[in-house]
Amino acid sequence: MDILTKIIANKQKEIESLTRKHRSMKAALASSPSGIIAEFKRRSPSKGWIKADARVEDIVPVYEAGGAAALSILTDKDYFGAQPEDLPAARSLTRLPILRKDFIIDPLQLYEARAMGADAVLLIAACLDKETCRRLAEEAHRIGLEVLLELHDASELEYADLPVEMLGVNNRHLGTFHTDVSHSLALAEELKMRLEGMPADSRPLLVAESGIRLAEDIRRLRECGYRGFLIGEHFMRGGGVHELAR
Repeated sequence: MDILTKIIANKQKEIESLTRKHRSMKAALASSPSGIIAEFKRRSPSKGWIKADARVEDIVPVYEAGGAAALSILTDKDYFGAQPEDLPAARSLTRLPILRKDFIIDPLQLYEARAMGADAVLLIAACLDKETCRRLAEEAHRIGLEVLLELHDASELEYADLPVEMLGVNNRHLGTFHTDVSHSLALAEELKMRLEGMPADSRPLLVAESGIRLAEDIRRLRECGYRGFLIGEHFMRGGGVHELAR
């Protein structure tokens, strides 16, 4: 075998790794008894460093062992302290579905997410007009990514009819970054009414994001129809990650 043939054979293996089998985050959450999406992040814009020396290889296996159904990996460097290798490193350490959490505004970031090893991406209604959001969701689906579409208030409920796998309600106010779980509870009924007319197999799964600290929070949210629960700061700041997750 000549050198060029060897190189092409190796490239074929690299391509196969990029076109790996997709892990459905929606299915993982729907079938999980807890629905916890455990998040890896080192800092936040409002509270500064949470765990500056955190390493993916120390945290991700503990999240999986603790019973998380999926992972969320922050990839923003300037405001959340992410490192370029965080998501690829997490992919090599777990079989759980991984959400790339970032401020996605361009299709290039979708291709980047796929190459990193993500199974799903976050789209934030507050950052995108509805048509741009639709186009990004369609492109994400074309390349094999699921979409978690994040809403913040009732004014964004018009986005709920977009074809996405998951609809999230962020309990964190984007202006003040204050969190309150009751925000998800308040929007639950309106969301369910808007989704009632959809076929059951295409209805997005509801996710509550941020501010969740107690098992009782999850119980209340589940009673209102939520099946996914994104928890980051509470785990990262708490120290005993395995015990908290369990």
